[in-house]
Amino acid sequence: MKTDFILPDIGEGIVECELVEWHVQPGQAIEEDQPVADVMTDKALVEITAMHTGTISQLYWAQGETARVGQPLFEIEVDADHEETTETVTQGDALNAESSSSNSANPCSESTTSDHNTSATTVSRPGKALASPAVRRIARERSLDLSLIQGSGKDGRVLKEDLLKEDLLNDQSNHQGDVSSSSHQTADNMPAVGTSHQPGSDRTEPIKGVRAAMARQMEEAVKCIPHFTYSDEVDITTLDQLRQQLKQEIEVEGIKLSLLPFMMKALALAIQAYPILNSRVNDDCTTLTYLNDVNIGMAADTPMGLMVPNIKQVQHKSLREIAAEVTQLTEQARAGRLPPDSMKQGTISISNIGALGGTTATPIINKPEVAIVALGRMQSLPRFNNQGDVEARKIIQISWSGDHRIIDGATMARFSNLWKSYLEQPVTMLTELR
Repeated sequence: MKTDFILPDIGEGIVECELVEWHVQPGQAIEEDQPVADVMTDKALVEITAMHTGTISQLYWAQGETARVGQPLFEIEVDADHEETTETVTQGDALNAESSSSNSANPCSESTTSDHNTSATTVSRPGKALASPAVRRIARERSLDLSLIQGSGKDGRVLKEDLLKEDLLNDQSNHQGDVSSSSHQTADNMPAVGTSHQPGSDRTEPIKGVRAAMARQMEEAVKCIPHFTYSDEVDITTLDQLRQQLKQEIEVEGIKLSLLPFMMKALALAIQAYPILNSRVNDDCTTLTYLNDVNIGMAADTPMGLMVPNIKQVQHKSLREIAAEVTQLTEQARAGRLPPDSMKQGTISISNIGALGGTTATPIINKPEVAIVALGRMQSLPRFNNQGDVEARKIIQISWSGDHRIIDGATMARFSNLWKSYLEQPVTMLTELR
């Protein structure tokens, strides 16, 4: 029996996506949950997996083309012993597809998002753990047996949160690197799909996917937010010495301890004194909402372009926990597979442009946030000590951009000075840590 796989609503009101890569060819036998294709929305790269065991009979879209939600993506000839579930899955996919809708709003308004599951409908079978293809892929990557995990979803469905609760993801992750330098292959140097280029000729290619989303986001932020920049330098000599003392113990667990987790924790502490840096302003700038959680974003150079995943509830997390999440997001960014949830609900951002070079920058605020800081590269520079002697110190330049509608220069300076004091004298953070 042949059946079409209908491209489902993959969240965020997405109505179309680019077919990045096929992992199968017509005539190829595949297993249920086997990766079939990678599609790219303007939010993330999403893996589409098979809903049945069978044989691929037809691919409806070519690599580089734009597929529409609610339309067939591929056709599969289902094995005889799996045919009884075909109708259920096809109907479920169609329902998902019909729920898709696009967002249209004032350019200066905050985008409306939805929390749809980003994977296709999962088939329920006796004796088989209930889980979406995305959860099965995570389990497969980490050699986990889903049948041994108690699912908290409807009818015992195993959710991604169930894996996290068991600490299975963190314990078995192979962590490495800093998100800011997560990939040396950016979208600008990736080969363009479906374009031709002759020596000596100009080349034109469409701006789509993540790069198109970034273009819209930056344009809206500059149009709607009056930016101002505040710069300073931070002496991180003592902080780097502390990091060197702690890194061996933490890195034994496969967690890289960079300076970024320290900066995030110090930022969450400084926000307690200046909560306006962790707020949101409404569209017409008549109300201000102070956010309870400090979700700190990290500008990531991914193979698809700039993305800003964030660490949730930094104010409640230990340095070790923050470092583990930074490392995990780094790996996902390098692979071009950041989870869509990791890029939602950010409240303030850090751009570590110094990891690639340069000392100062004028970062653009990640709307609807109200502030962002760019970190320059660490330099060994001569500075006077308290005795008047010149010595080498490790210095980084910091460049804050703030929303001048609600943050004035004096507030930004005082906030930055408090954050800077935590970084220059990290022992002072001990009295504030929870």
